[in-house]
Amino acid sequence: MGHTYKQVSGQAKTTVLKQNEQTEFMDFNNIDEIKKAGFIGFKKMSELFVDSSSIPKIKGVYLVLNPNFKKAEYLQIGTGGHFKGKNPNILIDELKSNWVENSFVVYIGKAGSETSKATLNSRLKQYFGFGQGKNIGHWGGRLIWQLKNSNDLIVCWKPLLNDDPRTFENTLIKKFVSEFSKRPFANLAD
Repeated sequence: MGHTYKQVSGQAKTTVLKQNEQTEFMDFNNIDEIKKAGFIGFKKMSELFVDSSSIPKIKGVYLVLNPNFKKAEYLQIGTGGHFKGKNPNILIDELKSNWVENSFVVYIGKAGSETSKATLNSRLKQYFGFGQGKNIGHWGGRLIWQLKNSNDLIVCWKPLLNDDPRTFENTLIKKFVSEFSKRPFANLAD
């Protein structure tokens, strides 16, 4: 805790904030607050399928957002890939019970760790490939691909130079749970 973070995005000015300050007061339903916490990008999933070059090649965390509180409509069979032959789909009743009403955030993910060389760019490309039906190992967040509007969801990310993405992701999920009394829609319990 108390680690510092430098935002790296080429055109953005450098911002130094403490990890606790960034997440403790972030309102998950306020885009401006999410931006103040250091998240950048805010692009539609469909745009990123075509061009993901704006996603940095550094470790970090990312959010998948449903910023208009669009009512969830589910697909019985989603677009997610069948990695190692495993069916990524769950029953509609389970999807409904996972849904978090009145929340922009539908998934919190991470890229990289002390033992992984994954970057936001490489991990999100895997995620998008999985969502387009490819046999790729991105099982986490797979419920997103059973939403009818998955292509319209917004993705934003926060590059982390010094902080461990796993720890940061856990901090965000804990804060989310304290606010909404359950995990984000596509963050299944380990």
